[in-house]
Amino acid sequence: MKPTEQHDTLSSWIPHEYWEAIIQNDHTYDGTFFYAVQTTGIFCRPSCKSRAPKSGNVLIFSHAEQALAHKFRPCKRCKPTGERVPDQEWIQGITEYIAKHYMEPLTLDVLAVASHGSPYHLHRVFKRVTGQTPVQYIQAKRISEAQTLLKRTHLAINEIARQVGISNPAYFISVFRKHTGFTPAHYRERHDSS
Repeated sequence: MKPTEQHDTLSSWIPHEYWEAIIQNDHTYDGTFFYAVQTTGIFCRPSCKSRAPKSGNVLIFSHAEQALAHKFRPCKRCKPTGERVPDQEWIQGITEYIAKHYMEPLTLDVLAVASHGSPYHLHRVFKRVTGQTPVQYIQAKRISEAQTLLKRTHLAINEIARQVGISNPAYFISVFRKHTGFTPAHYRERHDSS
């Protein structure tokens, strides 16, 4: 039984044969269903060569339009709508991913897997679209969040560093100074509202 016979547009239940098609990148199932990955916000054809997602993060759609209606973006690699995803839209999805996951270890490879692209292509397009490399963008996001925490909390500098995804406090202080011209402690003193 197809999941669409039970649920008209969306299903979190995955028949064994559909799951096998996803993990085997089986092109014979293309057009039968599409799968979306909730953690990345991207949907694919069964034949997509991207790394297999966790089954608990997958939703099944019978048509690409249904995935689009649920706000999933088409995969840049397998082009499930048959159209090339515009670079601006692809990079917007990556920046949204960074905004949600900046506190986690983020590398070019992690972003490439999450966005279904190659690290080299992602780096090149990201820099062209944003004017920054992915690493520069991630650092700027982390420092911005650290500035907010320094102004609004009394957390220790080491704890703020950890919360924004930088586990080495000395490195955090160095990056913070590079971005703001101040050490975190001096920045806090200058912006202390109490």
